Amino acid sequence: MSYPNIVAIDGPAASGKTTIANLLADDWNYLFFDTGVMYRAVTWLALHKDVSTKDEEAVSAIAYQVKIDVLPPSQEDGREYDVIADGIDVTWSIREQRVDKKVSRVSAYPGVRKALTIQQRRIGLRGEVIMVGRDIGTVVLPEADLKVYLDASVEERARRRYQQRIDRGEKPDFKKILKTLQKRDRIDSTREVAPLCAAADAVIINTDNLDIAEVVSEIEKIASAIGKDRYD
Repeated sequence: MSYPNIVAIDGPAASGKTTIANLLADDWNYLFFDTGVMYRAVTWLALHKDVSTKDEEAVSAIAYQVKIDVLPPSQEDGREYDVIADGIDVTWSIREQRVDKKVSRVSAYPGVRKALTIQQRRIGLRGEVIMVGRDIGTVVLPEADLKVYLDASVEERARRRYQQRIDRGEKPDFKKILKTLQKRDRIDSTREVAPLCAAADAVIINTDNLDIAEVVSEIEKIASAIGKDRYD
């Protein structure tokens, strides 16, 4: 069965993008690429180097200088991939709460976005890729064959993030997670450069009342039709 060559999946944090895209990529034997890990890696590096995330020029310089690799998982610890920043395995480090609190600010900087968009486009244009982010269909890969925007209420997304952390053995605070997501949504949707929004030609799917299998099935139906058209 044929599928769209380039697939862009956008949406707010914890809307199910990563899980859904990963499953589709495994099924289709495509590259799964969560672009958000690049912004998280830059944020983590800034914090690790004691560079203030309020210093736009310094953080942007990090984005231009850092080498970020996303590789198949090397350990069986629940990771979906390895994230390597300047030779350091930061797969779990970039998921720290301190990164959660700062990543929206960092990802809003024009210099950071420009530096990372160049890398993202180079990977995406190779084809057979499912790329996940917040501006893939609108900025990074506007020529994508299929654009999907996954959405969900902030309360449902907070519940999912809360459960993820419990499953990892953490002791999360639901109210703090909800507050962080609300703040992140506000920053992501109002930033001047590449704000979070659905592309005009994106398929919008609200996942509040859908399980993972139902979302995957819906996207597969749409993708199959597009893939068929490619080769007819």
